[in-house]
Amino acid sequence: METFLFDQRAPKKSANLSINSDLLRQAKERQINLSQALELRLAELLRDEKRQKWNEENREAIDDYNRRIEACGTFSDGLRHF
Repeated sequence: METFLFDQRAPKKSANLSINSDLLRQAKERQINLSQALELRLAELLRDEKRQKWNEENREAIDDYNRRIEACGTFSDGLRHF
């Protein structure tokens, strides 16, 4: 199940942007929907930023867990055969 970082039903809002003219030309030639492409990329950037922030906030717990697993192993270590 994917959770969204933004309200996908929110109304669209106009924005003025500046873009490299060659990129714009190539995108138009390929009939790329600029609004959709920007929304997808912004969502990716926001998701990456949120993931990085979560990792930073939980770094101590992750490191503690990894040290414990290194020292003691996992509960299934004796059960698996690979």
